[in-house]
This record gives sequence, structure tokens and C-alpha cells, in this order.
Amino acid sequence: MREKPLSKVGDELLRIRRDVSHAVAGTSAPAGFGVDQGLVTAFEAGTLPPAGQEELARQVARQLPAHWSQSNTLAEAMTRFIDHLGGRRELITWLDGYPGLPRLTARLYVLMGLLDRYSEDPAVVTALREYRERDPYPAGLRDHLVPETDDETLAGLSFAVEELLGDGQQEKAVGLALATTDCLRQVAPRAAELDPATADMGEVMEHTHQDLQEAAAEG
Repeated sequence: MREKPLSKVGDELLRIRRDVSHAVAGTSAPAGFGVDQGLVTAFEAGTLPPAGQEELARQVARQLPAHWSQSNTLAEAMTRFIDHLGGRRELITWLDGYPGLPRLTARLYVLMGLLDRYSEDPAVVTALREYRERDPYPAGLRDHLVPETDDETLAGLSFAVEELLGDGQQEKAVGLALATTDCLRQVAPRAAELDPATADMGEVMEHTHQDLQEAAAEG
């Protein structure tokens, strides 16, 4: 994973969105949901072999987008596990060390964090609104956008990516993620005109796009 995208997100990583509980109320956890506590204990003790670490990474990656369905026991165990790694950023870095679903999940969560961050940036929101006046539904985003553009637009795309990932639709999640980075690369020059603090957004989106393509290509 390239460093720049990860460096731009902090508290946004793995942030639970305000509308999650309403959107998924009444749904059940996906198949294979959960984390083997024996693997966690061995990992924390430093005795888990490489094959076990790979399996643990896969289990953690599967349960992250279904955080809404965690039991209190699992939520507490995951909090301890994240603390053991050093924090949310370290969790993402750890997952990125394992190819396949763990790496893809890590990189999708970096994008989600970026979208949550940019959704709160007035210059980015304004630039996106102006862009959509010319192209209301950019390629790949029609099914995930409403006509209005506001500070919920990018956060809504972030949630949609997570929802697809949680449903096991990794290919669709990647497709939406790549379409979003393409759109924001087009928006970036205008955002930089409005606020020079966003001048690196185009580069960040380019790096994120490349990271996602590489992870998805691993299968």
C-alpha cells in the first residue's frame, strides 16, 4: 500500500457511520462471521504460525464490514486485538500484509476513510457539486447517487462500498471504489482552486486507485 492515502486518514478509519444501524436493522451476520479466539490468543502471545496468521487475517477481514452484527463479546475482543496491534492504522497495515481479501479490505477501508474525510471538506463538496452539474451521474456511480450533492454524498458512497463488501460482493465493491476514485480525480483540480489545502487530492486518489487495482488483481 502506498503511504500517502493512509497518511491522510486518521479517526476516519473504521469509523461506524451514523446511518448504519438504520440501514441494516434486522439483518443477520454473514456466513463465516466471527473470529477464532484461539487464533487471537496465540497471535497475542507470539506463538501463532504463519498459516494461522493468514487465517486470522481472513477472519478479521470478513467481519470488519459487518461490525453492526458483532456481539458484545466479539466487539470487546476486537477492541483488545486492535489495541494489541497499536491502533486502527496498525490494523489496516497488518491486514495489508496478507494478499487476497485482507489486503483488499484494508485498501477499501482506506478509501472509505478518505471519502468520510472529504465529505466534510466544503471545497471538495462544492467542486463535486459543480462537476455533477456537467455530469450528474459519473460512470459507475448512477446506482449510488441521488440528484443532490451535499456533505452526505461521499459518505454515502463510502457506506455503499462497505455494504457491498459486507455482502461478499467484492467485485462490485471494487468497481464502485474505482469509479469513485476516477470521479474525484476529475474533481480534484477545482477543489484545489477553491482551497489549496486539497491540492494533493488528485494524487491521493491516483495512489488509492492503483492500490485497489493491484489488490483486486491478486484475486
